[in-house]
Amino acid sequence: MRREMKQDHLKYMRLAMKLALKGEGKTSPNPMVGAVVVKGNTIVGQGYHRKAGLAHAEVAALDAAGKKARGGRLYVTLEPCAHFGRTPPCVNRILQSGIKEVCVGMIDPNPRNNGKGIELLRQQRVRVEVGFMEEELRRMNEVFIKYITTGLPFVTVKVAQTLDGKIATSNGESKWITSDISRAYSHRIRKEFDAIMVGINTVLRDNPRLDAWFSTQHPIKVVVDSQLSTPAHAQLFSGRQRVILATLPAKPGQETENRGILSPKAQILEVREKDGQVNLKDMLKKLAQQGIVSIVVEGGGTLIGSLFDERLVDRLMVFIAPKIIGGKDAPGSVMGKGIVRIDKAIRVKDMALRRFGEDYLFTGRVEYK
Repeated sequence: MRREMKQDHLKYMRLAMKLALKGEGKTSPNPMVGAVVVKGNTIVGQGYHRKAGLAHAEVAALDAAGKKARGGRLYVTLEPCAHFGRTPPCVNRILQSGIKEVCVGMIDPNPRNNGKGIELLRQQRVRVEVGFMEEELRRMNEVFIKYITTGLPFVTVKVAQTLDGKIATSNGESKWITSDISRAYSHRIRKEFDAIMVGINTVLRDNPRLDAWFSTQHPIKVVVDSQLSTPAHAQLFSGRQRVILATLPAKPGQETENRGILSPKAQILEVREKDGQVNLKDMLKKLAQQGIVSIVVEGGGTLIGSLFDERLVDRLMVFIAPKIIGGKDAPGSVMGKGIVRIDKAIRVKDMALRRFGEDYLFTGRVEYK
């Protein structure tokens, strides 16, 4: 590939990626995808996937280009689909448009497609080049990739703690460890997730609403509650957002009164047992089967620690306030069984740092050995 042409391809693929990011937090359970149509050296159409069920990026870009697409090049961040989903195959639309060349950022990890779209285009004598900005594009769609290849949601743990790692005092007081600025940001990003999850202890201690300020788009509320002891008057039942209570199956003759009271208020999701508690992996699989692709876990330390023990956390967001609580009985942000050897410690990669007033936010990708 001539150097000038390669630079052009990268330029247009960067634009396609920028377009794709406009759909952030809106396309679940689909990936974010952007597309650009170029004729000669002129952009004649561009588009992105706005929402599941709406036109895919390629179709939006080709519709914008109209007849000018014939004989042109299509840049798309993800391999065009060759199967029917909520919309017809994008490959068909590309062939109808008269596009002569397609530049694909990365192959679709979805087993239903995974190279089939590229193969069909080549069979119809459309030139296809693959592999532009693949690392960046995989990072952009890491949520979708995990979901479609493992059948599990992408799990982000978000905690607010003191410098010494405490999330509450020894008597359970936790309001407020971080600043108003930090909490406002936390609420703003909730809308980017399909669901927000907490453990039953957080519900009993803090009685949170689990909604998202500044947004009409609220995540599904999930409570991990093995004994189904969520109070019927809990604030999380306020509003219209769906609530899921993940619990153990009721044993014969042990149907609790609370189960009957809670059933009209929430979906009772029964999952397998592990060591007397909810089997977290089984729970996540069942949530994914309901189309929940991304989850933010906001407490408490026991649930978060157990998720780390099971190697189910993908991303970490830690707000740290310049405060010290101390005390051996004050709960920490990550409990669970933990590790016994330093060389087995879970690593956090690609760390980034932001400041919110006096607080600091550390984010990173969790890596298991």
